[in-house]
Amino acid sequence: MGNAAGRSNGYGGRPGQLLDRLPWLVRWTVLASACLLVITAGAYVLARIATRLAPLSIALAATLFLAALLDPVASRLRRHRFPSALAALTSVLLLLGLLGGAVLLIWRLTADQFSDLIKQLDQGLERTRDFLTGALPISEQQVDKWTQQAVSGVQRSAPDPVSGVATVAEAIGGLLLVLVLLFFLLKDGRSMWRWVLDRVALGSRARTAAAGRAGWHTLGAYTRGTMMIAAIDAIGIGIALVVLRVPLALPLAVITFLGGFVPIIGATVAGGVAVLVALAAKGPTTALLVLAAVIAVQQTEGNLLEPLIMKRQVRLHPVVVLLVVAAGTLLGGIVGAFVAVPIAAVLYSVVNSVAADRHARTNDDNRTDNDDRTDNDDRTDNDDRTDNDDGDRAGKDGAGAAGPAGEPAGEASPAPGDTGRSSPES
Repeated sequence: MGNAAGRSNGYGGRPGQLLDRLPWLVRWTVLASACLLVITAGAYVLARIATRLAPLSIALAATLFLAALLDPVASRLRRHRFPSALAALTSVLLLLGLLGGAVLLIWRLTADQFSDLIKQLDQGLERTRDFLTGALPISEQQVDKWTQQAVSGVQRSAPDPVSGVATVAEAIGGLLLVLVLLFFLLKDGRSMWRWVLDRVALGSRARTAAAGRAGWHTLGAYTRGTMMIAAIDAIGIGIALVVLRVPLALPLAVITFLGGFVPIIGATVAGGVAVLVALAAKGPTTALLVLAAVIAVQQTEGNLLEPLIMKRQVRLHPVVVLLVVAAGTLLGGIVGAFVAVPIAAVLYSVVNSVAADRHARTNDDNRTDNDDRTDNDDRTDNDDRTDNDDGDRAGKDGAGAAGPAGEPAGEASPAPGDTGRSSPES
């Protein structure tokens, strides 16, 4: 018994007792570190699984983005009494028509430029070489060595024909999978979500439904806002490239548009590609002008347009966005950078929705407790008041029955002037 008492009072007790003996700051640090380790481990495992299943992960991510983008279109068609299947099919065909028309337009406008592009590239490389050897302490042999190294690196990184065919076949299969998943998600997405909600406990069903709506709304708003910002970048840089007569201005604008879906990094890389093409085709002066145009467009978009468009859609601090993009790039490459910010935005929206619901429930419970307490106090006051009234009424009744000066009940008080003698008639 003594040993047991010693263990319970010493350091050999249960872990909960040991944790209670620690200072609150140490306890908070231990719990926060444990939660952070569990979350980080779970995220790492999910990221590794997504990387292993890269084609499927890319198809699912693209399907969710496109579904969030086309869901308003399908909903409007259903409100016009379109069947769900016809509304989903019309939305998918509309998307294919827009993409096919854009590709056809780009090809028709730029097909004639490819014949002159090789000549322009040779002239631009010569001008760039003259500029480097004339303005900088660099010899022609060093420039030739660097050029050969760059060409060798590009040749080594180029895939062989077999892997190239396999990559093309994989891309086509992924595209078909995206279209099929997109059709079924637009057609049966709501019934799928209702099926999920039916499997949730009744007490948590409303909270889960609200969190799901908040996350889906955030994903759609992020997709539409990002598309608007990317379009603004592409139009601005494309106009600058057309004015400066840089070849392949329209394809470069499309690259800028696609790069706009990767926050912070994508637009910068796309602008760098445009500067390199201008440097190779037109020389250093045109390249510097293109660089100035890229910086001006991106600064205007980042400091003026993006806060106006995205201020109510994705409330993430730029530091958080940068860290999330860096983590996504390290875990999943370009695809990870592409999906990192929307995943973080959706999680942030879901957590905010759950916290708001919990806060509202807590306030309702407190209000209910206060109302019950107020009702109990009022009921107690009424009971006390009733008891006092009953006591006062009982006192009055007793006083009237006993008579004045404590006379016995049943004996009448002598009338005024009555001395107690009998009348002469008696």
